[in-house]
Amino acid sequence: MSRKVTRTDVALKAGVSKWTVARAFVPGSSISDKARADVLAAADELGYRPNLLARSLATKTTNLVAVLVDDFANPYKLRAIEALTKALSAEGLSALLVPIDDQTDHADAVLHADQRQVDAIVLLGTAFRNSTLEASRKPGSPPMFVLARESTVDGIPYVSCDAKTAMHDIVTHLVAQGYQKPAFMSGPKTLSTALGRQKYFRQSWAKHGVKEIPEIEVGSYDARLAAEALRASLRTRFKQGSFDVLVCENDVLAMGAMDVIRHEFRLKVPKDIAVVGFDGMDMAALASFGLTTYEQPIDAMARRLVEMLLEEEPARANKLVGQLRVRSSS
Repeated sequence: MSRKVTRTDVALKAGVSKWTVARAFVPGSSISDKARADVLAAADELGYRPNLLARSLATKTTNLVAVLVDDFANPYKLRAIEALTKALSAEGLSALLVPIDDQTDHADAVLHADQRQVDAIVLLGTAFRNSTLEASRKPGSPPMFVLARESTVDGIPYVSCDAKTAMHDIVTHLVAQGYQKPAFMSGPKTLSTALGRQKYFRQSWAKHGVKEIPEIEVGSYDARLAAEALRASLRTRFKQGSFDVLVCENDVLAMGAMDVIRHEFRLKVPKDIAVVGFDGMDMAALASFGLTTYEQPIDAMARRLVEMLLEEEPARANKLVGQLRVRSSS
């Protein structure tokens, strides 16, 4: 039997990328008229007939992708949802937002998405259970992908910000500024997905001879809870000067911490305690915060995830490098 013509064959024939081939068959997608004409001509010559979603997606294509979100307390999620829906729309796909809250747990959310016959499920949150990810292995279930965190379950591809590079850049900056006594504020700890930020933070400091790094656990990406955790720690665990820089797992935690440092303990940022966040929220750049943060390349991450939806065999791990934004807080 002759080999089936693939999207790669058409791309080589037309002299374009395989992503351009995919876009050529989606009405309204971002592609020039010339590129579309070249692709269609090559496809006609080779006898190529596309499936708008590659074979990695469920056979019952609806052009719907379910997006499961479980931490709306984190305003950065709105930015991530915007980037993802825009990237999906560019490929003729639509997002079905499925919130996970007190009324809808993880199992209900997956069942809801499956009943809608979505072509894929994107996990955009924190506390997903292993059982949720394992459900994607059942025959006929839509494939799952993780955005902005690392999947720890085999067979679940993900796109995340490169935490190792990020923490290296943050620690290099802090060492150059003369900070020597770091502390780390962590968010929720889950098994199914991970960030790796704290691990690489400790590894980076170890290279500079700092082995012991106190941790302030919050358990949720909530500014109020961050304030409560830091307030309790400063009153009971730490004496003034016990740490000179607090690196937070995300910007929301950092903002809650800065409020307590400045307004309750009357300390100066960064003179008494420097503060660093992670994500690159727009609010971090406001003069009232001036927060040094590591900006995730969320638009590029969302585009890469959508490319994975169209791939026949998506790579399991996709780590993109962001950029350190240095401001007055450090």
